[in-house]
Amino acid sequence: MDCFDAYRRVDIYAFGLVLWEVCRRTVSNGIAEDYKPPFHDVVPSDPSFEDMKKVVCVDQQRPNIPNRWASDPIISGMAKLMRECWHQNPTVRLPALRIKKTLLKLASGDSTINLEDMEVCV
Repeated sequence: MDCFDAYRRVDIYAFGLVLWEVCRRTVSNGIAEDYKPPFHDVVPSDPSFEDMKKVVCVDQQRPNIPNRWASDPIISGMAKLMRECWHQNPTVRLPALRIKKTLLKLASGDSTINLEDMEVCV
């Protein structure tokens, strides 16, 4: 609890969960799934701390990445980014600057996203 770096690493893990939630709601192959929280399929609807600790830390589970995401280049790149944010070893999780650069690279491949009008700070 006294180590700032531990908080930074858990924030990266949590950011990966947010990306997962966003991608689930993004249309891919004509499908946008209904909202479900991460681990909805393996914990009760109101999980306890112990429920989550068992699933994430003991069983080392991660949210399911749908196969259909592989056919969309941007969402596939996002899935790769998520997995790196969720790495079991916190010391090898991506730093925020690497995440920013990866997201900008993914966005530059989509002509519907105008990066020139964006200001992105880390």
